[in-house]
Amino acid sequence: MALSKRDKMRKARLLKKHGLKGANNAKRTPKHPKKSHIVLAQEGSQIKLIRFGQQGKRVGSVSGTAGAPKKGESARMKAKRKSFKARHSKNIARGKMSAAYWADKVKW
Repeated sequence: MALSKRDKMRKARLLKKHGLKGANNAKRTPKHPKKSHIVLAQEGSQIKLIRFGQQGKRVGSVSGTAGAPKKGESARMKAKRKSFKARHSKNIARGKMSAAYWADKVKW
């Protein structure tokens, strides 16, 4: 189903306001007080602005997120990734319209 004229205008306004390059394209928000990323999620004719990720958690640091798997990665980082995915599996499965899906895709 296509977006209505009103929804297209809303989408364009949100993209411009938040400096996003397009729908389903996550962006870092370093100055946001609590959330580290933002994305304008679109699934069919539904659009939703989603903020996700804990501000200050660095990818690959011991106290941060595990990030993408790397060759020679420590067992601790692998365990962190596995734990996150298990803990949030139901919300990740909800798809593009959930913050857990985007956190899994971008940060883990």
